[in-house]
Amino acid sequence: MYQRSKQVETLSLYIDGQWRPASSESYFDSTDPYTGEVWTRVPSASADDVDAAVQAAHRAFVSGPWVEMTPTQRGRLLHKLGDIVAENAEKLGELEVRDNGKLLAEMLGQMRYLPEWFYYYGGLADKIEGALTPAERPGVMHYIRYEPVGVVAAISPWNSPLVLTVWKLAPALAAGNTVVVKPSEYSSASMLYLAKLFEEAGFPAGVLNVITGVGKDTGEALINHPLVERIAFTGGEAGGRAVYQAAAKSFKRVSLELGGKSPNIVFEDADLDDAVKGAVAGIFAAAGQTCMAGSRLLVHESIHDVFVEKLIAFVRDAKLGDPMDSNTNIGPIATPPQFKKVLEYIEIAKGEGAKCVLGGERATGPGLERGLFVKPTIFTRVNNKMRIAQEEVFGPILSIITFKTDDEAVAIANDTAYGLAAGVWTQNLERAVNLPARLRAGTVWVNAYRVVSYLAPFGGFKNSGIGRENGKEAIREYLEAKSVFLNTKRGVPSPFVMRLPAVE
Repeated sequence: MYQRSKQVETLSLYIDGQWRPASSESYFDSTDPYTGEVWTRVPSASADDVDAAVQAAHRAFVSGPWVEMTPTQRGRLLHKLGDIVAENAEKLGELEVRDNGKLLAEMLGQMRYLPEWFYYYGGLADKIEGALTPAERPGVMHYIRYEPVGVVAAISPWNSPLVLTVWKLAPALAAGNTVVVKPSEYSSASMLYLAKLFEEAGFPAGVLNVITGVGKDTGEALINHPLVERIAFTGGEAGGRAVYQAAAKSFKRVSLELGGKSPNIVFEDADLDDAVKGAVAGIFAAAGQTCMAGSRLLVHESIHDVFVEKLIAFVRDAKLGDPMDSNTNIGPIATPPQFKKVLEYIEIAKGEGAKCVLGGERATGPGLERGLFVKPTIFTRVNNKMRIAQEEVFGPILSIITFKTDDEAVAIANDTAYGLAAGVWTQNLERAVNLPARLRAGTVWVNAYRVVSYLAPFGGFKNSGIGRENGKEAIREYLEAKSVFLNTKRGVPSPFVMRLPAVE
């Protein structure tokens, strides 16, 4: 088993190709969610540090080796980075677990898959093609070219810091932009380690910069900086709204990947054993701390009792414990504020009249004494109007709602302010093909859940966000279209209408 070091490491900011302390020389502690112990000291960047990072990114964008690289050369550099990330997947996974408490088995899977984003966008870098439009007027040629936006601010959350940052980094860099990354104050270590791998790959100074600090101070300075042209944010709805409002003041381009209250719909003809596994993966993987969590389980009334019985039997013996242990099924909640919020929502659900059929309290016992553990919790008799069915909890709480018809299932599924994801479990081909079109969600899985790909655009409808990450859609988020008109004939007509004097 992985042995945690007792040594507390002090980290540094990465600005303009150099490692440096915060100008204020102030730090904050990062705590392991399983042990409750401080394991790193993270620099708290000031507004001056933010300015230095953005200025470095701007310089790298307007002149120097990054600008002089061809798209093919940029692509090769991204591919080289992918190879280096693959070599360091285990280290990156361990850092993620120490930061956010997710299972090492899950993190290793993510980190081993992470290089594919660098390979994919590295290959796409020299496939960004403009267009020559048909001649619309004699002697004038028109063509369209695509250019990078400029300095990108990438702001990532604590629940999947590297994956959700790379979803921004890879397309932004492939398009020719430069980036300043601001990871969550709860999970900064893995991103700073990734910056070392950028350095090893040979990226020019200033192309990638990483600043750390508390969101209100460091984040606001980054969002409001006049040289930042684009903001890519992943986080909660309140944070996304604040970013959007701040960006509007200077008309910065924005993409937001926010929350969800995703429905996982089980029809009467579903393979129940597969659907049980899909429901569990949808909400209890990552202890429910994922934006795409299937937190609302819609079950056809004819199979409700048998399905709930199967679900409880499957989850009841789930092992909570050390996320570094391969035998652990569910890890801790990542942060103290989130832990408190999850427990509060359990009481809210009970107060609303939902029936708790599993869990419903803090988990205690050997090995759990210092960790932020909540028992996997299942509520039945949930009405879709309840707060537990409408508000994002971000924890291991599953709300089960019954339905009678396909139309009712769709109506319940869409009756939320969010629209990030949805799952459908059915053996009916007609339903499997037609139902996804009726669900107001950016991603719909049929007989699956929580599947993502570098090829597949990801993002939400309604309050779940703006824009898309992954696939070809993502690189367009980091490009500007420019029209060029070229007059091929001499003799430009006068801009003035000349009136000759009348002849008597």
